[in-house]
Amino acid sequence: MTTASRAGAAHAYAALRTAIVEGRYGPGERLVELRLAEELGLSRTPVREALRLLEAEGLVVSERNRGAMVRPLSPTEVEDLYGLRIRLESYAVELAAARATETELGALVEAADAFGAVAAAADDGDLDRARALHDANRRFHDGILAAARHRRLEVMLARTVDLPLVFQALQSFGPAEVARSDTFHHLVVEAMCRRDGARAAALMAEHIAQGRDAVLDALAARGGADR
Repeated sequence: MTTASRAGAAHAYAALRTAIVEGRYGPGERLVELRLAEELGLSRTPVREALRLLEAEGLVVSERNRGAMVRPLSPTEVEDLYGLRIRLESYAVELAAARATETELGALVEAADAFGAVAAAADDGDLDRARALHDANRRFHDGILAAARHRRLEVMLARTVDLPLVFQALQSFGPAEVARSDTFHHLVVEAMCRRDGARAAALMAEHIAQGRDAVLDALAARGGADR
């Protein structure tokens, strides 16, 4: 692949990934190479490579005679993903409570405060609000995972945390739900600062369950797929 093709593939990957995460391409929607290439002003080769990368990441699936599509999820699959995420991320925060340095704990306090600042400043229902909340939320959760210092766990969580679902949950949150997430972030960090891994893990489990419930409610409201 030439340098230009690699740059094109990187551009296509970033653009398509953002569109999938933010729901502009919905679950089950076909991703036609020719149409995407025209929209992005690229040839089909970098688009094909971008779709391959997105499939490896779990955001896209390919079916014979149908091509690529955004991976669809049933309510049962959502519950399964969140159930696994609850267990893995609770373990991560338990490890992080024991392994985090004082500097890392300070950074997590700052990340929790940053999420709260975004929540207080953003307009309800705005796409930019959802993007800002998503970025602040990722900073907080990624900071915990880094402090856990468990590479295999990090890889497993990367395959388990479904970013479109997280974005969808944050986008559907009203002021009360966002405030509750903000509270949970600070409670988790407080438990970590006390080196109370068990309490931090229990709080993380409830925090993630809140997001799961929001996604399931949204699926039910629009008549989600049968179980």
